Amino acid sequence: MIPLADALAAGPVVLDGGLSTELEARGHDVTSALWSARLLRDDPAAVTAAHAAFAAAGAQVATTASYQASFPGFAAAGIDADEAARLMTRSVQLAREGAPDGWVAASVGPYGAHLADGSEYTGGYVTDVGVAGLRAFHRPRLQVLADAGADVLACETLPAAAEVEALLAELADLGVPAWLSLTTVLDGDGVPRTRRGELLADVLAMTRDVDAVVAVGVNCTAPAGVATAVRVAAAASGKPVVAYPNSGEEWDAAGRRWTGHAGVGDVSGWLATGARLVGGCCRVRPDDVRAVADAVR
Repeated sequence: MIPLADALAAGPVVLDGGLSTELEARGHDVTSALWSARLLRDDPAAVTAAHAAFAAAGAQVATTASYQASFPGFAAAGIDADEAARLMTRSVQLAREGAPDGWVAASVGPYGAHLADGSEYTGGYVTDVGVAGLRAFHRPRLQVLADAGADVLACETLPAAAEVEALLAELADLGVPAWLSLTTVLDGDGVPRTRRGELLADVLAMTRDVDAVVAVGVNCTAPAGVATAVRVAAAASGKPVVAYPNSGEEWDAAGRRWTGHAGVGDVSGWLATGARLVGGCCRVRPDDVRAVADAVR
């Protein structure tokens, strides 16, 4: 296949949806701290089948079950470093098996994901961990996932400028294609900000001169704020924009449940404002991705 960056220059590309959502809907338990990464060890065939379902619905990019896969996270579950690296590599292989005709995006979740306490939606950890600590956390798994043959590294659900800064430094050193996607909210004036309150425009401006970054944008956010975020992301970065929000429901971390009403969002509107990678995140299933693919067509 041609590089994903070349495909984006030619037109929009359809992403998949919420992998963990699909696995849960198929009867698998994803409530542990490892989330869907548990199935990389316990039921890899289930992961492949979920990827295949999204591909059959029109997804051109399969996002791996590695969002919550990290060396510290696996260690907390009693999995040593060698086995952790093998499971991360397996995540890429399973995506390739399930969606052999598309691109594989290796999911790289934020530091807060491995804490499994909802802090990826606040970024509250960045002050204590610092940019150096965040770089050290991300570096080994970025290398493993790149070596596994992923077409692109999907650094996603990032809540804060400090984590973007850390990942940009690592990606510049690594030199493999990646996208950076933030989880955002609109402030009282309708301006998109990170979960830490920083202006999205300021944060994504940092990506402009990093050649390894092939797209930037937002995910795991409310569909209603996507069009504004897409416009801001394009202007700030000068790069193709990725947009894959949640279904419209919101995760209540304290209650561990989803609230609100589902809906894939105005995909045509995202495309009109310049989005080039479009799909869904939490609670977005293959039928929703089919609707996204129809809008792209």
